[in-house]
Amino acid sequence: MPKEIIVLITTPSLKEARAIGRKLVEEKLAACANIIPRVASLFSWQGKICRARESLMILKTRQSCFNRLEKRVKTLHSYSVPEIIALPIIRGSKDYLRWIRNTTR
Repeated sequence: MPKEIIVLITTPSLKEARAIGRKLVEEKLAACANIIPRVASLFSWQGKICRARESLMILKTRQSCFNRLEKRVKTLHSYSVPEIIALPIIRGSKDYLRWIRNTTR
């Protein structure tokens, strides 16, 4: 099983995405946070179909950091149920994957 993962997190604003991404990188829970400033989201929430403009963070980290990352995001995020989804990195540049491992703890 791969050691490195991608974590997807949406936020209600670019400002919040930048703040959370910066904290996670500073605290070495993520090696990198790419932020897509505007995505259109459609979702079901409390029995209603909702539409929102959100920002999407794409984080690179290790599986061993996920639980701490999830806990930290929940303390920083304004949503009561934030999206925090991890996906495995199946293949990647050996140098880049080593950088992720060496940058996170």
